[in-house]
Amino acid sequence: MLQPETMAQQDEEPVLADPDEDELYEHFRIVVDPGQNLVRIDRFLTERLPNATRTKIQNGIDTEAVKVNGNAIKASYKIKPQDVITVSLPHPPRDTDILPENIPLNIVYEDDEVLVLNKPAGMVVHPAYSNWTGTLVNALVFHFQNLPTSRNGSIRPGLVHRIDKDTSGLMVIAKTEYAMTHLGRQFFEHTIERTYNALAWGELKENEGTIDGNIGRSLRDRKVQAVFPDGSQGKRAVTHYKVLKALHYVSLVECKLETGRTHQIRAHMQYLGHPLFSDATYGGDRILRGNANGSYKSFVQNCFVLMPRQALHAKSLGFEHPRTREWLQFESELPDDFRSVLEKWEKYLENR
Repeated sequence: MLQPETMAQQDEEPVLADPDEDELYEHFRIVVDPGQNLVRIDRFLTERLPNATRTKIQNGIDTEAVKVNGNAIKASYKIKPQDVITVSLPHPPRDTDILPENIPLNIVYEDDEVLVLNKPAGMVVHPAYSNWTGTLVNALVFHFQNLPTSRNGSIRPGLVHRIDKDTSGLMVIAKTEYAMTHLGRQFFEHTIERTYNALAWGELKENEGTIDGNIGRSLRDRKVQAVFPDGSQGKRAVTHYKVLKALHYVSLVECKLETGRTHQIRAHMQYLGHPLFSDATYGGDRILRGNANGSYKSFVQNCFVLMPRQALHAKSLGFEHPRTREWLQFESELPDDFRSVLEKWEKYLENR
């Protein structure tokens, strides 16, 4: 008989960190039984996948989130023995009530299918634990009706990816189930383009490079992510970086994500020996370059006060529009706290 193989399991034990984008989706690999009769693939999958309606399966087929032997197919395709079917669909709704809240949103772009917004630092993306209100999701369910997976009290309406609470910048939200499935496939296949600006401690040895090292929960502290370069733990994570400005004590770095792991840039930069400035979780909230005394100490502490969160901003976002297939590209300016701290470091270096 059919043996579905789950490629990415249900969410792991919750922690305060955002989960990987892959965990917003269910991924299956199915090898069709040698004795299987010919049957339409949408019917076949509807009968075998948990919580999957025929409409959801058909949307997945239309957006190429369902493939047979690595190829896109139509809903009328009839499966054959030994076919290998891969599926990537949004997780089903959860039974959790969301309180709509009239929280302003900084909307960069909107149409019938997608929404692009600029998330401020300090805003949690979805409700959990002590953050059941004041989140981006609370705002979304107030401003928009019938977001995908919002029925039955799901805590993830419209979400196809996330950024940390204290990271600012661009996010894309799906307004329809079709858009959610299509964008989900792009994230799963790593065709979404995301570039971050980060202020890191010190000057990097190379002006540009790639960090390729598995990321998983630290064996010492499960609220923190660690890099496992030998691949013994975690999931593969790839970050491409480029130094935009070296300021002796700190560096402005552009980071382009190839994968979307929890705290990926923060963990990778710490692994390189250059934690992000003011990142308390990864050791960047103390003076790591220069003598920690006198006027320099006061200067750095003032910068910490000005930006009491990790210096990380989701600067650009590019993706294929679910319906038109047009490539959309968005850019956002550095927020005031990031820009002010960067300017202070530039002036400090000039007057040194």
